[in-house]
Amino acid sequence: MSTRISSLQQSIAPARARLTAHPLYRAVQDPATLQTFMQFHVYAVWDFMSLLKALQQSLTCTRVPWIPVGSANTRYLINEIVTGEESDVDEQGRRISHFELYLRAMHQAGALTTTIDALIAMLAGGTPAAEAIAKKAPTPVQPFLKFTFDTIASDEPHRIAAVFTFGREDLIPDLFLPLVQMLSRDKPGSFDIFRYYLERHIEVDGGHHSHLAMAMVEELCGDDDIRWQQAATAAIAALEARIALWDAVLAAISTAPVQAATTRTALAQ
Repeated sequence: MSTRISSLQQSIAPARARLTAHPLYRAVQDPATLQTFMQFHVYAVWDFMSLLKALQQSLTCTRVPWIPVGSANTRYLINEIVTGEESDVDEQGRRISHFELYLRAMHQAGALTTTIDALIAMLAGGTPAAEAIAKKAPTPVQPFLKFTFDTIASDEPHRIAAVFTFGREDLIPDLFLPLVQMLSRDKPGSFDIFRYYLERHIEVDGGHHSHLAMAMVEELCGDDDIRWQQAATAAIAALEARIALWDAVLAAISTAPVQAATTRTALAQ
C-alpha cells in the first residue's frame, strides 16, 4: 500500500470508525429486522453499480468508433471490477450481477422489492434518475442517493473513484454473516442466497476488488496534492451519507415489531 493511500485512509478514519461502530449492526438480530435492513440496503447496492458504470464511462471508451481513452492500466482496473460486479456467478454458477443477486436474496428472505422494482422500471422507461428517485425511492433513502448522483454529475473521476473505493462500508459481510448463517440453518430456504451473497462479497469485493479500486484511486490522483485532498473530502462525505442512511434504517427497526411492520407497509406503497 502506498504512502498516499495510507494517508488518505488515516484522514477518513474518524468517520469510518463512527460508521463501523453504528448501533444498527446490533439492532439487526432476527428475520424481521433483517428484512427491513435489506429493503433499505438494496439502494446502496444499486447505486454502487451506478458509481461503477460512471467510472467505466469516464475511464474507457464506451462509444463507436472506438478511440483509446486515458491510461491502459486504469482501463484494466475498472474493466476488471466491472466484470466481477456486473457478471459474477450465483450459487449455482450462473452469470448474474451483484444487484440482481441481491434482489433474488430479498425475494427468498421475504423482503419487499416493490419500491426498488418500481424505481428500476421507471429508469428503464427513460425517466431521469433524479425524477425517478424523488417519485419512487423511500424518503429516508433519497439524500443518500442524491449524494451519489451529485458525485457522478461532478464528472471528476478521482472523486467518483474515492467514493466508490473508500466511501462504502465494507464490514457488513463480517458482521452479518454469522447471523445469516444461523438464520439459514434455522430457516432453510429463506436466507441461503443472502448468505451466499455475503460470502461472495467477502471473497471478491473485500479482497481483489478492493486492491484494484485503491490502485485506481492512486492512478487517478497521481502526484496531484489537490486531487488527493479532494478524494479524501469526497470519501468522508460518502461515509457521512452512509451514516445518515444507517440512522434511518435504525429508526425504522428500533421499535420492532410495530415500527418494522409500518415500515414494510410504507415501502410497499
